[in-house]
Amino acid sequence: MSLSEDIMADMKQAMKDKDKIKLNTVRMIKSALMNEKIKLGHELNPDEELTVLNREKKQREESIEEFVKAKRDDLVEETKKELAVVEKYMPKQLSKDELDKIVSETVEEVDAKGKSDFGKVMKALMPKIKGRADGKEASALVRNHLN
Repeated sequence: MSLSEDIMADMKQAMKDKDKIKLNTVRMIKSALMNEKIKLGHELNPDEELTVLNREKKQREESIEEFVKAKRDDLVEETKKELAVVEKYMPKQLSKDELDKIVSETVEEVDAKGKSDFGKVMKALMPKIKGRADGKEASALVRNHLN
């Protein structure tokens, strides 16, 4: 089943269940995908869909941080539920060990010698882990490997 089919099915189910948070989140995802499709002028490929989902996920993570700072627990809970809906459509996340292994392989692959090769390693690494690991975590691991 394609992502758009999954989204439509989940939207219908959320309407039947009267689950407003899930319904609104699925609608936002659908809207973001549609906007990206219009912007690019063609049907989205899985990589482009993943980019949109990552953007939606990151927005919610940043919102949660801001709501925690503002002590808005009601909004934190709601946004966490939205984040769970978005993550449902994301690929399975890499464990720390799996990510560390990929980083090690990439460092060897690009023959990185020191900190000056950080950009080269990240450029080779990011397409391998796109959507499956956090970029901040990956960059921290790359720094550790290059030290």
